[in-house]
Amino acid sequence: MSIPVILDVDTGIDDALAIAFAIRHPDIDVLGITCVAGNAPLPQVVDNTLRVLDAAGAPDLPVAAGAVRPLIAAARTSAGVHGDDGLGGVALPPTGRQPSPHGAVELMRGLILGSDRPVTVVALAPQTNLALLLRTHPDVTDRIERIVFMGGSAGPGNATAVAEFNVWHDPEAAAIVLAAGIPTYMYGLDVFNAVAIDHAVATALAAEDEPLPRAVGMLLDHRVALRDGEGAEYTGLIGDAGAVCSLVDPGALRTEVRPVRVELAGYARGQTVVDRRRFVGEDDLHGQAADWADVEVALEVDAARMARLFLDTVSRDVARSER
Repeated sequence: MSIPVILDVDTGIDDALAIAFAIRHPDIDVLGITCVAGNAPLPQVVDNTLRVLDAAGAPDLPVAAGAVRPLIAAARTSAGVHGDDGLGGVALPPTGRQPSPHGAVELMRGLILGSDRPVTVVALAPQTNLALLLRTHPDVTDRIERIVFMGGSAGPGNATAVAEFNVWHDPEAAAIVLAAGIPTYMYGLDVFNAVAIDHAVATALAAEDEPLPRAVGMLLDHRVALRDGEGAEYTGLIGDAGAVCSLVDPGALRTEVRPVRVELAGYARGQTVVDRRRFVGEDDLHGQAADWADVEVALEVDAARMARLFLDTVSRDVARSER
């Protein structure tokens, strides 16, 4: 039986790959997509999402605009990674699809309460929409199967030395979601940075006639600027798509349930602190560890297995010929 899913996205390059995978995989039933500012400003995120749905040959799905900025922090985007348009300059054809007249929070609530089965929310972006939903409509909590979010890290960050971008963008929202008492799965940088597609495969995909494989190949070929300013580098990372892959092949990852908290102040603002200690610490003994949430954290991934799953789903013929 397919998994009923709501995707919450800030459609940049890897969100686009995630949407494509979710639409094409037969075990995932995408009920709707909500958008939030992050990799690009909100209007661009919505337009990108609609264009990706066209490329994926998706049915008519509701797509709703949500938060234009974080709960507290100023608006900011990640154009340095995803380009000015959020898709690294990959020009997908204009779309005739129209966004839902409902806002993201209203759409999420309606889809969750209207589903005959509990819904999995897959958050691939700053969690502003989800935090607003849980604070405004706590009645949805019992109808959410779990929250799978791409964000955080048990090790280094990318937005800062310790914070991952999605959580750093709106740490208050991430803290609200973790505190909601809903089963939560964290697909963070520890595994995000491990799953990549070989450049030759991306090139073959980009040469395909079918719209989706061609778009996937071009998106994968986007180069990320190096810190030293000397050019840009091919990474081939499927990024956010890995979080969606984990829904259908959880055995490809090693996870541990660990206490997690989000830092909200100082340079560490946005850091997801993952407690991996085996023994009781001084903070436990002195009552300072009560506000941590138990989260299933992905720590290791069979990268080749997940890359095969992704390729087999978005373009079976090319995936076979290039292996």
